[in-house]
Amino acid sequence: MIVHGVELELLRRGSGRPIVLLHGFQQIEPDARCVELLSRHGEVIAPSHPGFGRSARPKDFESVYDVVNLYAAFLDSLPHEKVTLIGFSFGGWLAAELAVRSCHNIERLILVDTVGIKVSGPDIPDITDVFNTHPDEVKRRTWHDPANAPDFNGMSDEALIMRHRNWESLSLYAWHPYMHNPRLAYWLPRIGVPTQVIWGMSDGIVRPDYGHAVTRLIPGARLVSIPNAGHHPEIEQPEIFVDHVTSFLNR
Repeated sequence: MIVHGVELELLRRGSGRPIVLLHGFQQIEPDARCVELLSRHGEVIAPSHPGFGRSARPKDFESVYDVVNLYAAFLDSLPHEKVTLIGFSFGGWLAAELAVRSCHNIERLILVDTVGIKVSGPDIPDITDVFNTHPDEVKRRTWHDPANAPDFNGMSDEALIMRHRNWESLSLYAWHPYMHNPRLAYWLPRIGVPTQVIWGMSDGIVRPDYGHAVTRLIPGARLVSIPNAGHHPEIEQPEIFVDHVTSFLNR
């Protein structure tokens, strides 16, 4: 799919009410269990961010501002008046920015273990520095059960190269300031659509207290926690995750 001259890889599954997924540190896999489950309740539309997966990244396209504006154009280009927008981790940051700016085409908002704001003081890290922390520690903090982590030894060379490309793009967009917009917390109260925040109780990348802070800033937002899940509840507990999503959509 081409949006504003940028070619985006796009995953689509199911039919019915549109559910747009904005992925986190890695693009959403086509065979992900949560995609299959969500597609039973609507049309899942999952683009890969510019520079992730097989999506192009234009020259000088290097800020969250660029990605958010591109996704605003993406939402406008869809043949739906309104969508449910679900953002995971880094994608949650993008989704929150979109909800602040473009509420006219977002019917409901779901933020999953999102990043994007600064909660503590300038010298206290809110979010694990995934670029400068030992990979074993990042793995430990990411997963409730480390056995759920991807097996790099079993990946093809193409998949490993793609993951490296994703990591490079993430660092370009989110390294400085690290994983947040200093002004986003100020603007979150502008979000006027029904919002649910979902958090893995074992998340060590952004701890549950961070989720409470996000929830308090969005009028009417509700927080639900998923046990036995870390930073990726949609992967570690997909059935419970989708149950929460569909309950919220049908409310």
